[in-house]
Amino acid sequence: MQKNLHPSVIKFKEFVKNHPSLIKEVRNGNTTWQELYEDWYLLGEEDSRWENSRGEQSLNDKKADEKKGDWISTILGTVQKMDPDQIQHYINNLSQALGAIQGVISQFQGSQPRQNKPKAEHKHPFSFRKD
Repeated sequence: MQKNLHPSVIKFKEFVKNHPSLIKEVRNGNTTWQELYEDWYLLGEEDSRWENSRGEQSLNDKKADEKKGDWISTILGTVQKMDPDQIQHYINNLSQALGAIQGVISQFQGSQPRQNKPKAEHKHPFSFRKD
């Protein structure tokens, strides 16, 4: 059974969720949860001690956004350079290849004997009768 947590502990848990680098610090053995909680309780959430963890999180978010932007711009640039007739040709070839694969799969499935046996269904779930 889980005990009811003090409201400050609940707020601290939410704070830690917003600062994932604190979890890494504890797992690496650089600090303990008790030390972090005491610092958070005494210094507050707006203290400069927490700026590093916020900065790392925002830096990671920025890097992820840049990677997404690079990937999208690369794809758009490639699509713009392609010839529509060439794209249609590739799509037709892909469609024919998929059709051939489906044909081979259906041949293998068709050669296997079916093992579905009809099950006898009972109208009543119990085998006993009324007296």
